[in-house]
Amino acid sequence: MDRRHFLSQASGALGSVALASLLADDRWCRADDSSPIRPTILPQAPLRARGPHFTPKAKRVLMIFCSGALSHIDSFDYKPELIKRHGTPMPGADKLVTFQGGSGNLTKSYWDFKPRGASGKYISDMLPHLAEMADEMCFIHSMTSKTNTHGPGENFMSTGFTVEGYPSAGSWVSYALGSESENLPAFVAIPDPRGTPQSGVANWSNGFLPAVFQGTAFNASQPIPNLLPPSTITPDGDLASREFLKLLNQKHLERDGSDTELAARIASYELAARLQLSAPEVSDLASESPATLAAYGADDTQNANKAGFARNCILARRLLERGVRFVEVFNGSYAMGEGVGNWDGHRTLKAQYDVHAPILDQPAAALLADLKQRGMLEDTLVVFTTEFGRMPTFQLNANGRDHNPKGFTAWLAGAGVKKGFSYGATDEFGYEAVEKPTSVYELHATILHLLGLDHERLSFFYNGAEQRLTFVHGRVIKEVLA
Repeated sequence: MDRRHFLSQASGALGSVALASLLADDRWCRADDSSPIRPTILPQAPLRARGPHFTPKAKRVLMIFCSGALSHIDSFDYKPELIKRHGTPMPGADKLVTFQGGSGNLTKSYWDFKPRGASGKYISDMLPHLAEMADEMCFIHSMTSKTNTHGPGENFMSTGFTVEGYPSAGSWVSYALGSESENLPAFVAIPDPRGTPQSGVANWSNGFLPAVFQGTAFNASQPIPNLLPPSTITPDGDLASREFLKLLNQKHLERDGSDTELAARIASYELAARLQLSAPEVSDLASESPATLAAYGADDTQNANKAGFARNCILARRLLERGVRFVEVFNGSYAMGEGVGNWDGHRTLKAQYDVHAPILDQPAAALLADLKQRGMLEDTLVVFTTEFGRMPTFQLNANGRDHNPKGFTAWLAGAGVKKGFSYGATDEFGYEAVEKPTSVYELHATILHLLGLDHERLSFFYNGAEQRLTFVHGRVIKEVLA
């Protein structure tokens, strides 16, 4: 080190020591139980695994997101009174404010509900394979949203904010905990084979967090793009170039280790290089047995979308096995025309859901069963959700249900949650959460808690304030914890 570098660094360090001493004497600046907890991130290894705030129940998260607003009334939220009063006006219907206009009469589900498993949980025949897994599920029937519009609704469920520009839950988790895999991203988003959800990349955005924590999007049919080098570059030449570049970078960092931005960029490039070898292997399902492919429905030659979603579910399990921290699987895409490629059943709900339900049902149920059979549910948290619910009435002059943010269902399974348990409730028609109303903030706080993270203290300083996934809201839903 030359004299100029020594003097500049030494003076800065002495000043920092003096400032720290002065602040330590100020009681407002002392750390306490409400102080932020920020992870220690090594610039040269930003995705290296980090410890949680306290002992976790879960090591990783699998989120299954049904884009388009899956109707809770036709799937998991059994309402005998809705059946009894089918075809009659809903009390107070003249005062309802709905997304697409006026409401018709109360309308029961097209599908019968039956008790399932030892828990006796009533689940619709629309999803028979998932119904068989009822004893593994912990239902939250009192979920609410802040919006009745799909894009903002997806944003709210994914990031805790209705507007874009905020980090997704997966980004917060990878920021806090890093990854147990050195060769794969910490956070992977798997879009539906039919396309991306309405909010697209906002669902897996890093927002204001460092870019290394954003989700990497690919699925079984569309691998990560631009991984392979040009045909003009030989494997030996490619390896030699990378080794030489690594040497130059290492020498530079040894000379000036304070350049954290450069270190982070180098780490990102090195991960990309490792992905060239690891991503093709994890995406190659050729090693899966015919029995596994059949169990998921990946061999279905009559339903290409179902087979594609099934392969995505197998890919999700393979990523979780290899140490990816957060995997989000999307069922349904953004498609112009209501209900064409997702769960947005406004006009002809029966016809639309008869298309979408088989795509979701067998593959998602097989994924849950596969994780259990492999012992992975013991330390994997599964989250099944959608952006909001649907109305107990049909729309005027239509055979479908309008948007409803006042009450809907999500369910959890796996590490740290009760099995065959139901929490909260909507009213007798399924319109509004009336028993233990729950918001996305509580869901996010509970996810972080099961990962060993305090949602009130996990923060990132941005725009003059301590930012967090749950903003200034939320509590852990302790009643659902095992």
